[in-house]
Amino acid sequence: MWPIKGELEERQLQKNKLPQPGTPPTSLSMFADFLKRLTAPAPSPLDQTDARLALTALLVRIARADDHYSSAEALKIERIVTERYALATADAQNLMRDAETLEAEAPDTVRFTRAIKDAVPHEERIAVIEAMWSVVLADGERDAEEDALLRLSANLLGINDKDSALARQRVSTKQ
Repeated sequence: MWPIKGELEERQLQKNKLPQPGTPPTSLSMFADFLKRLTAPAPSPLDQTDARLALTALLVRIARADDHYSSAEALKIERIVTERYALATADAQNLMRDAETLEAEAPDTVRFTRAIKDAVPHEERIAVIEAMWSVVLADGERDAEEDALLRLSANLLGINDKDSALARQRVSTKQ
C-alpha cells in the first residue's frame, strides 16, 4: 500500500468519516470541488480518499497517454488498487470509474503529481513509479508517449531517471 502521510494514525477515524466505497457520486460537483482544490495556487494537502483518487487517476492518465486505453491496462490498474488499498473488486472498480472521470476532466499532470508528492512520503513514491511502469508494460508495448509521461511524472515526484529505470526493471522481471 502506498502510505499516505498520516494514514496509519487516521485510518480508523477516516473509515468512519468517509463515504463508503462504491457510493455513487451525487453529482459531478465532487469532481469540480476536487479539481478546484487541485488547481488552487497553494492547494492544501490531500486527504486519504483524495490521494487515492489522484494516484489512480495518474495511473489512468499514463495508460491513456498513447490514446489507447487497453483492457490489459485497465485490469492492471484495477489489480494495483485492489492490492494496494485492500479493496473489494467492486470498490476498486468504483475507484477506477471515478479516477477515469477525474482524469478526463483534470488539467495537467503537474498538478496531479504535485498533490501526490505532498501526500506520499518520498521513500514510498518509488512504489508509485513501479505501479506506473506496470501499467505502461501491461499491454506488452512500450509507447513513446507513455514513456515520456512516466519520465515527466517520475521527475515531478522527485524520482530520478536511474531509480525509475530500476523500478522498470523490477516490474519487467515480475511480468
